[in-house]
This record gives sequence, C-alpha cells and structure tokens, in this order.
Amino acid sequence: MVQQAPQVPSGQPWQSPIAQSNKGTALEPIDLPPAIEQGVDMIYIDEALVPRAVHDRGFLAGMTSAAWSTAPVDLFTSVNPIYTDLRRGLVKYEQDWGSLPQIAVPEGPTLKAGSTGERVAMLRTRLGLGEGNSYDSALAARVKAFQAVHGLTDDGIAGAGTIGALNRGSDYYEKLIIINMERAKRLPAPEEQRKYVIVDSGDARLSMWENGRKVDEMKIIVGKAETATPMMAAYIRYASVNPYWNVPPELVRNLIGPRIVKQGISYLTDREYQVMTDYSEDAKLIDPETVDWQAVVDGREEVRLRRLPSPANSMGMMKFMLPNYFGIYLHDSPEKEHFTKNELWISNGCVRVEDYKRLAKFLFDGSVPRGDDPKVEKEVDLPQPVPVYMTYLTVQPTADGVQFLEDHYGRDAHLLDRYGEQLLAAVHGQ
Repeated sequence: MVQQAPQVPSGQPWQSPIAQSNKGTALEPIDLPPAIEQGVDMIYIDEALVPRAVHDRGFLAGMTSAAWSTAPVDLFTSVNPIYTDLRRGLVKYEQDWGSLPQIAVPEGPTLKAGSTGERVAMLRTRLGLGEGNSYDSALAARVKAFQAVHGLTDDGIAGAGTIGALNRGSDYYEKLIIINMERAKRLPAPEEQRKYVIVDSGDARLSMWENGRKVDEMKIIVGKAETATPMMAAYIRYASVNPYWNVPPELVRNLIGPRIVKQGISYLTDREYQVMTDYSEDAKLIDPETVDWQAVVDGREEVRLRRLPSPANSMGMMKFMLPNYFGIYLHDSPEKEHFTKNELWISNGCVRVEDYKRLAKFLFDGSVPRGDDPKVEKEVDLPQPVPVYMTYLTVQPTADGVQFLEDHYGRDAHLLDRYGEQLLAAVHGQ
C-alpha cells in the first residue's frame, strides 16, 4: 500500500495513534498513520518518492504485509539493487544453511577446541560435518563461518549465544531475509531516482547513490530504541550553514537548567546560549537574568534556548533539511568520538553524519556551501532537491550471501510474532 503523510494545515501538528505490538510495546516514539505496517512500510512525504514496486498494484497484487512472498519481484518490475542482492542472498542462505539437519543441540557448557561428547557430535551433525565427537579444527572453522553470517562474535567457540542461534533454525533467519526484502522493495529503482541518499538505521550507515549504483557511504548516528529514527522518505531541499541549535525543552529543564542554577548565568554566556521567546523568525531575545531558573528546573516555567553557531554546537557546522512532519533532519556532529567507538544508536531520532563535507559535495554537485558570517545561520538551497530514504535493514547483502545484524528497535521481533506463520509458508512456497 502506498503510504503518504496526510496533508496537515501549516502550523498544526499531525496527530495519530502510535501503533503497538501484540505485547503493547510502542514500535515508534512518534505518531504514525495507523494504516502502515510498522517496521516494514515507509512514509512517503511526497508522491513522487513512491517507487513503482510499491505503487504498481498490477505486479504486486496480494503481496501485502499479511501475505509476504519470496517471488522474484525483480523479474517482473524494476526494483532497488538491494532487493535483488537480498533475494540472491536468500537463495544462497537456503543452500548453505537451510539444507543442513535442523536438529536442536542441547544447552550446556561452552563447546570449544578439546571438547568431546554427545553435544559435540550433535553440533557436528547440525553443521553438516562427518560423524565424530571431538571439537576439531574443521568444527571450529564451521562454527566460525556460522557466527560470521549470523552477527555473532566469530571466535569459533560454541557458547550459549551460538547454540541459541543454531537452535532457532534456518526458517527463522529466512523469514528475516524476507522481511528485509520487503523493506528494500520500498526503495527506488535505478531509473526512478537519478540521485538519492539511503539512511539505514539498521546498519547505522548512510549511502549515496547515483545512476543506480552506490558511490559513497559513511557511518551515521541514529535514534536509540526509545526515540527510533522513523522509516520515511522526503526531499533534502536545503542546507543550513553554521546552524543554530534549538535546545529541546527536556534538555533545558533536565540538563542546562540545573547547571545554570549551580553555576550562574555565566554558564550560558560562556557557551553562547541565547534565551528566546520562541523559535520563530520573529523571536525576541530575553535577558537570562530575568528568568527564574529554579522554576524552569521544577517545570513551573518554560523558556526557549538556542546556541549560536560554533564548532561546539550540537548541530556541528551544517544541517541538511528535509521538511517533514516528524522534525527529522541530518546534521554534522562535534562529538566525533562516538563514530570511532561505534556508539551509533544514541540520538533522539535525527541523524548525525560522520563527514558532512562529503555529503554536502554529493548534494551540491561537488561544492560545499559556505556561510557569510560564522555566527549567523545561512540557508542554501540545493541545485535540485535530493531524495533521502530512511529504512531499517537488519539483514545486509554481502558478496557471499547475507549477514544478520542486531535488531536495535525490536521491529523484527514484532513482525515475526505477528506474521510468523505467513512468512513460514512463504519460505516453503506453500
């Protein structure tokens, strides 16, 4: 089904219920249209961003989220290359791992080099090796290969995590591939968008695509589970150079307010914060000395803070704006250590990019826009709006098949719980 954001009058919030899983756990921290299948469907802010593989019901009749199919959609209509790679990965997975004996290995002590006994013999059978009851180099290598594909530490040691993954069986993992094929189906085919960006909160990576191929990629920081980055598509229309940072009210109350109470107004002036009446273009400055900061901390009074542009500003040196109802955008970050430490699921929903200059060059056809004054925000329109598709791929295609990733947002678990039987039937062609 084509999912578009409803038309909302300017200045009015979009209100719709937060869909929940069977267990009552919210899958998104923000309101979404109730018709979508959360965890699979994408909100298309503009009709022009809807791929034909989603729009053309002639090819996809019956392929709804309640009746998924492993049918090779890319043989009937053009789709994103990621879909084709995942479909091929599914075939390879079935050959490599689905054809093995799906027996359960009992829980017990960690199995490693030197281990012997019945559980070792069962593990050998499970992984398609010859008879025996010793944990030899061949078994260690086979365990290591399984771990590498299934997102585990590939140390060749069969601990509780590895045994648990094996005991889920290949059907479980084939279902995950199908779920991710469905997500990839929501991305554009090569001829539909000449130039676009994919933000993948499953892998915490941003990729830049042109003429049907990936030309660059980088790490990103996306929302934590409580403030998950939504699955949506919108146009990046302009960049804000030397952006202000409008501080979220909860941070004013819980973080900055207490520091002002403790350290005084110098906390604001030293860090170039301004107190504002609001965040509009006509906002007026307020003298911070006139604010009852203890009342702000206690929640009895509310003020708006913004930080002037600087390398220490939480927005970094540039924001990439894609007007949407969720208030989501991409931006630079001064805290580069998070990227090197792979602390990538920590934001409040917006997307922090590892290298804003590389992204800017892609969006602005080789140039990086500059501001007129380092202390004044400047908006620069893109030569042409560039689509950004925000997805959530927890299975990644590789040269040898696929690799499974951690389900940071719990979306796969919800979908397996809800549609497990239909997915199982799809796996076995029933």
